[in-house]
Amino acid sequence: MSYRALVISEANNMFIKEIKQIEFQELKPDCVRIKVLYSSLNYKDALSSSGNKGVTRSYPHVPGIDAAGIIEESHSNLFKKGDEVIVTGYDLGMDTDGGFGEFIDIPANWVVKKPSSLSFKNAMLYGTAGFTAALSVKRMVDHGIKPEDGKILVTGATGGVGSIAMSILSHLGYHVVAVTGKTHLKEQLLLNGASEVIDRSDLTQLGTKMLAKPVWAAAIDTVGGEYLSSAVKSTAYNGCVTCCGNVASPDFELNVYPFILRGVTLYGIDSVQCTMPLRTKIWDLLSDGWSIVESFKTIQTVSLSEIETQIDLMLKGKHSGRTILEHHH
Repeated sequence: MSYRALVISEANNMFIKEIKQIEFQELKPDCVRIKVLYSSLNYKDALSSSGNKGVTRSYPHVPGIDAAGIIEESHSNLFKKGDEVIVTGYDLGMDTDGGFGEFIDIPANWVVKKPSSLSFKNAMLYGTAGFTAALSVKRMVDHGIKPEDGKILVTGATGGVGSIAMSILSHLGYHVVAVTGKTHLKEQLLLNGASEVIDRSDLTQLGTKMLAKPVWAAAIDTVGGEYLSSAVKSTAYNGCVTCCGNVASPDFELNVYPFILRGVTLYGIDSVQCTMPLRTKIWDLLSDGWSIVESFKTIQTVSLSEIETQIDLMLKGKHSGRTILEHHH
């Protein structure tokens, strides 16, 4: 018995992508086998597909850090055959074969029961990006920041996490200021929930002093680097900043003044090892009160044979919107 998957192989220092048949292995104790119906394309998948050893150490490998599907076989008392589930984070698609295969064998404690009001496809519209965005917003809400407290800054607003965070915040009634280097996409950002759009240079100019004028009640940073330090320096008294990405840089320069003079809190957001009770809560929110499925404007659904083209576009920086992989079993 075998199933189809996009397999990345290493040969002569080259990485080759091809669709192959993979033989089923015996399912280990405390693990489940999931028939994957949908996955989604993330930047981490593109890196894994091009041989980035920071993401995936050993090849051959099947990428796909997100998966939604049905339990096919269970060696765990947590799930039974037929359960509808979602998997994001942990080691899926990193060094464990992921959602770009028709089946995945994984530890049962990585798996979340899919809320009944959320379709498999919509779960993957959110995927890790939506999950991370919702984690960031929840951290800000739990800090006590309310819509009437003032403007919320979102960096990397055209990216996966930034755009979804912006839509959720707008849906919850917050005034969102979107930061982007792609100012030609201003109209799209305004349609997606931004109340204002600023160029990233406008933000970094705020970060040149030790402490900037307080402008934001809170900030959701998805890019790191100088944008994160500028956001912290310009956040108002008792405000908070969440940090979940490093595409600008993993390093940032900062002093203690925003923390000791303004009581600003910096929260790290981790979607990979996040605890199961919080995971379940986030998916419940996304399926109900925080549902923003209608705000996804550019969605394309592709088959396994078409995903390679999308990966190549993403690696060239020419990919936009959400790409969903649908497995045709």
